[in-house]
Amino acid sequence: MTTMIGTIGAIMRYPVKSLLGENLDECAITPSGLHGDRTHALIDASTGKIASAKQPNLWRDLLRFSANTASSASPLSIVISDQAGNTFCHSDEDFDAKMSRLLGRDVRLVDVRPEGVELNRARPDEVMTHGVDASVTQDLLAIGAAAPTGGFFDFAPLHLMTSASLGAARDAEPQASITAERYRPNILIDTLPSTAFAENDWVGRKIRIGPSVIFEVIAPTPRCAVPMLIHGSLPFCREAVAVVNKLNQVEFPMLGPGTFPCLGAYATVLASGVVRRGDQVELE
Repeated sequence: MTTMIGTIGAIMRYPVKSLLGENLDECAITPSGLHGDRTHALIDASTGKIASAKQPNLWRDLLRFSANTASSASPLSIVISDQAGNTFCHSDEDFDAKMSRLLGRDVRLVDVRPEGVELNRARPDEVMTHGVDASVTQDLLAIGAAAPTGGFFDFAPLHLMTSASLGAARDAEPQASITAERYRPNILIDTLPSTAFAENDWVGRKIRIGPSVIFEVIAPTPRCAVPMLIHGSLPFCREAVAVVNKLNQVEFPMLGPGTFPCLGAYATVLASGVVRRGDQVELE
């Protein structure tokens, strides 16, 4: 038995990990999540770790760049844009040199996830207290623990969020610049305002979209320091993390004992297909 819980309000894809992404009207869903999502990442040449804005003292400027796909062809052609409007393609021979120069640190773009690759995750409470330039405590995060088919996912190949949960955060901090883009979901589900943080109760249940697509929700999504950072034209917003810390603390054993600020849910793909904005979303 299924219950309709809402419709797809937005589909968001991030071709390069930690760069800004793109909004889509429709997208194919594969076992690896959205087609073309997080297929590439930048590797810090000096450490071998993934360059991630989760370590804001080094990598927050990644969020000043956007990655968009030039077409729906496979493999996708990815165009990188900066805030000045300059663009270049990920397949350019001098791509690594260009990005390294713009970031001020040597990086290389990869499309195959190295075995055991990790990234540094700054503790968000310490970033809120000491600022984005501070060298706060860093936890090592293994990439893609619930994404065995590849891709540069923090944990699982899909990140879902409801408009009700996002709305609750906005209502609690009405003067803050709180937007879905800060939390980087793949699918934003338009739901009734009364269902805020319903994602907490979806763990272990299935989501159906249209005639063929099925997800399994496997965990809540803990928030790092990234939502508070400058995202393109969006300003710094400490409240984007602080409000989740206040409203929704949930257990996430991968990060250790206790509870963590969570917004949204992680999911894996049980059945593939195409999803479109406006599609009905049902919960088993």
